[in-house]
Amino acid sequence: MPIGDIFACRIEKISSGGEGISFIKTPGGDKRVFIGLSAPGDGLVCRITREHSRWAEAEIIEIREASPLRIDPPCPLYGHCGGCSLQHLGYGAQLEAKKGILEEAFTRIGGFETMPRIETEASSPWEYRNRMQFHTMRQEHVRARFPSGKSILPRSVSLLGLKARKSAEIVSLDDCPVADPLIRKALKNREGIKAPPDKDRFTVYARNGLLLSEGGTSRGKTVLLGRKIGVDAGLFFQSNGEMLEKLCKDILETTEQAEKDLPAADIFCGVGTFSLFLTGLFPHMELVEINRQALALARENLRFAAGEREFFALSDEAWAKQAEKPYGFVVADPPREGFSPGLLAWFCKKGPPRLVYVSCDAATLARDAGALKKGGYTLRSLKLFDFYPQTAHIESMAVFIRE
Repeated sequence: MPIGDIFACRIEKISSGGEGISFIKTPGGDKRVFIGLSAPGDGLVCRITREHSRWAEAEIIEIREASPLRIDPPCPLYGHCGGCSLQHLGYGAQLEAKKGILEEAFTRIGGFETMPRIETEASSPWEYRNRMQFHTMRQEHVRARFPSGKSILPRSVSLLGLKARKSAEIVSLDDCPVADPLIRKALKNREGIKAPPDKDRFTVYARNGLLLSEGGTSRGKTVLLGRKIGVDAGLFFQSNGEMLEKLCKDILETTEQAEKDLPAADIFCGVGTFSLFLTGLFPHMELVEINRQALALARENLRFAAGEREFFALSDEAWAKQAEKPYGFVVADPPREGFSPGLLAWFCKKGPPRLVYVSCDAATLARDAGALKKGGYTLRSLKLFDFYPQTAHIESMAVFIRE
């Protein structure tokens, strides 16, 4: 279908990117079309905006029949700002869509014909996000956009915003309904959020009265399940504290059946969040993290924790090459890329009887789960943790066992 073609369609489901999916008939067979801001059940008139041999993208021209799953998005910037993609769906419909995405990934990518029922842990739908990355548009950028006019900003002021939907443009904002209340307050008052002078993108963290920013006070302590943990705005830390506590509880529960007379490992440990609760349960704990700054903070966070531990500033693949001892339990929280081939091979050959895989990408989790299945593991449970309501982002926890 050429770009610009107009067609009618009905939306069947939500894709992993948050767009609605419809199938249209072409001479070469049914083609999958991705349509942003659409809802399952919508009857639409759309225009093709991008064409590929196997798929296409389109935009909505008219909603002829609105899906019963639709709601009015509460944020006035929704559809222009790129931060959210599912505000037009009720929260229950968002959870169902994400379960469908996760299940399809395991079937299509992982090759699972049967699998455990996917459990779901819901979040507060609004004001949940503790960690956010903002972009700045400084005075010189404003001049570049309005070369014939005067600057609209005082010399010391910069616009603060998020990336636009499908654009490099920065959407200026003074509120964000998914942000922690303290971040919302700081945005409205233009106080407490200070951009570093050398960065156009920076991170802010806020929770329970604590406000950190890369351009100001960047390090502090938050509390998880009654324990203090040091965080740094410049280092990765989970963005939804409410859900992180639920995840930590579930990980702890998985250790009840683990072999506690053997060492354990926390791979991609970050600042040591999971190990803060796991160390002391096993005779020896190994923490693996390639980011040396994060690993240094992990050392501080576990400074007074019980049990013996060892820290490895290595990639997952490099650690796997030297990991010779038997382990009773491993928790791993990789980036979107999932496990490296070397770590996957290690699990299949020498892996522990119990593995907890915390994932931020359904596709790579499903891919790795398929490889682990071939390597002798059984998928015992799969749970979706909704860390990011109003978006299509999926966090999940899979538990694998080897008999």
